[in-house]
Amino acid sequence: MGQAPEKQDRLVMEVRRGALTLAVLLALREPHYGYSLRKSLGAKGLEIDEGTLYPLLRRLDDQGLLRSHWLQEEGRKRRFYQIDAGGEIALTQMRAEWLRLNRVIDQLGIQG
Repeated sequence: MGQAPEKQDRLVMEVRRGALTLAVLLALREPHYGYSLRKSLGAKGLEIDEGTLYPLLRRLDDQGLLRSHWLQEEGRKRRFYQIDAGGEIALTQMRAEWLRLNRVIDQLGIQG
C-alpha cells in the first residue's frame, strides 16, 4: 500500500527545497527583485510562489549570501537582490554536491 498523497507531497517538497535555494542563488548572479526573479525562474520551468520565495530571499540575505538594495524603478520602490562573494562560495559548494548526488542517483538507476 502506498503513502498518502500528503506524505508524498511533503517528500517532494523536501527535495524541492534544496533545489530552490540552488536555483535562486544561480539566478541571482543577475540582480532581480522578487517578482522579476519569480518570472525568470518560471520562464525556465521552475515555478515558485511568493510565500516560498520571499522568506527564502530574507533567509539568504540574513545568512550573508546576498546583497540587497532598494531602487526606484517604473515609479515603484523595489528591493533588488544579487549574490555576493559569500553566496558564490556557498553556490560553488552546493552545485558540486548537487552534481555529485545526481551522478550517484544516475548510477543507482533511479532515473525518470
